[in-house]
Amino acid sequence: MLLSMTGYGRGTQKIGEQSVVVEIKSLNSKYLDLKLRLPQGFNEKEIELRQLITAQVKRGKIDATLEIRAEGGSSGMTFNKDLFMAYYNELTQINTELGIQSSGDLTQTIMRIPDVTAAGDSVIDEDTWTAIQNASQEALVKFKSFRKSEGDVTETDFRLRVKNIRELLTQLAPHEAPRIERLRDRFSQHLNELRLKNGFDENRFEQEILFYIEKLDLTEEKVRLEQHCDYFIQQLDDTKNEIKGKKLNFISQEMGREINTLGSKANCADIQRIVVQMKDELEKIKEQTSNIL
Repeated sequence: MLLSMTGYGRGTQKIGEQSVVVEIKSLNSKYLDLKLRLPQGFNEKEIELRQLITAQVKRGKIDATLEIRAEGGSSGMTFNKDLFMAYYNELTQINTELGIQSSGDLTQTIMRIPDVTAAGDSVIDEDTWTAIQNASQEALVKFKSFRKSEGDVTETDFRLRVKNIRELLTQLAPHEAPRIERLRDRFSQHLNELRLKNGFDENRFEQEILFYIEKLDLTEEKVRLEQHCDYFIQQLDDTKNEIKGKKLNFISQEMGREINTLGSKANCADIQRIVVQMKDELEKIKEQTSNIL
């Protein structure tokens, strides 16, 4: 089972004339980065709420929001009239002394000053905290379900890409033997062109051919690439571990090394073509491993 790094979940709970709303969103990140937004007066519960969320999201750039909404659309905002009047009188006096003509709405300017308006304080009693926990758990369940749904799609694509690489691997064999004959013919041709055909050691010639054959042999890389493909699928089949993104990324890097070595040893246009197709499939795997938990 794979879990995507991308997710979304929303949970709501009613308590009296208020609604508790928790939203959790995430994007991919190498580490856990939680940004938690709380209403005024709820800071004392921030640590507990962080622990509740981080215990289940594991990794990713997380944006979590808690809102306490009053029924009937009331925002629960408070207006500090005394503070408003103090700002208004001071600013009006300064404008008069400096001879500044107000170019905008002074009221709107003051309304944007902190503490002039604020969300009404909410009392965090036991019932409210229970509702927040329940809403958070509901959001987390939906969040994880979203991640799993996205992860299932990615897993299907991973299996297809690995299958394609394996099939391409089997297509190498018919092109391997002809390379050796071409190598032997090319060496003989060069000797003839240099007019050394009757003046060289046959044993040394065979030794040189064997040396190049050994350098061009693809068996070791093919075996290792097949093993890496097996290991990749084993990780997909592992139901005990949900956090697989980094390991899958490491395995894909090892697959890339073997494919690159196959390309460097190819010495054959047909093999190079197959290697390019393998790289294309692997690149599609690598693009998605960064978005896996």
